[in-house]
Amino acid sequence: MKATVPSFAKLNLDLRVLHKRPDGFHELRTIFQTVSLKDTIDIEVKLKKRTQIDCTPEIPNNLVVRAACMLLDYLGLSGIWVCLTLFKQIPMGAGLGGGSSNAAAVLAALPALLGRRVPLPDLLRLGESLGSDVPFFLLGGTAVGMGRGSELYPLPDIPVRHAAIVSTGIHVSTAEAYSILGREPLNSLTSHPDSPILREFQTIAWNLGGSGLDQFPLTNDFEKPVFARYPELSAVAQKLRQHGAKPAQMTGSGSAVFGIFETASQARQAVAQFPAGTAIPVRFITRRQYRAIWQKALGPAAKDSCFA
Repeated sequence: MKATVPSFAKLNLDLRVLHKRPDGFHELRTIFQTVSLKDTIDIEVKLKKRTQIDCTPEIPNNLVVRAACMLLDYLGLSGIWVCLTLFKQIPMGAGLGGGSSNAAAVLAALPALLGRRVPLPDLLRLGESLGSDVPFFLLGGTAVGMGRGSELYPLPDIPVRHAAIVSTGIHVSTAEAYSILGREPLNSLTSHPDSPILREFQTIAWNLGGSGLDQFPLTNDFEKPVFARYPELSAVAQKLRQHGAKPAQMTGSGSAVFGIFETASQARQAVAQFPAGTAIPVRFITRRQYRAIWQKALGPAAKDSCFA
């Protein structure tokens, strides 16, 4: 069995970092949105004398290989050869979720190609063990992420929006972003510091589908400290605003910056203002579109997938 499957990027339309949790992670509130920028993965599965997983290109600590190993262990299967060929379009280390999306694509496709349906709760659990963003890519569309970002609740799909994503090549590690943000553990003996942040986030989540995105105070808590350290990223956001983006902000812990536009033409015009290869026009992908694209990619095997 073989298939070529999509691996879409995401934007964080809003991202609030609350306190540091006892487990060492941070308590988050975010709004995820799937966009049309994507990698593709060729997956081929054959029976063999021993289990073997090959991936091209070779990437150290590759999440897609780990996802394949984890899934075969979960299914209790051996004597399987899995060949993965990854075609990258999503910039790495940019806050667009490329690695997490690649892992989710393998988790979604491999059971279907093997004819073994895995319950969605188990897939989500496996995905979370690989990375906090991985579960979202098993669902797609527009969603609220809570906790580490892996506790997900659907939001009504946002009407079609167009955006320009600018990736300058600056690498901001997630650990660096959290370090310069400097959130402290929550002390239960003091008043809760997250209440104003949570109230604003709740207001956005409840009203997001009914109005233009420029009507809300969309925020990324990483943006201010990261822009202070890397002023060239702040300049990108400002340039997008000058060409009509409403809003323009950073996604994830950086360093990609996106601007949202009313039309595809406006997004393409904004992309043309940046050096070739650094800016990409995209559109939002709804949850229904996401499922339909996946069903088409998997063909008859889709009946055994989480997108059935």
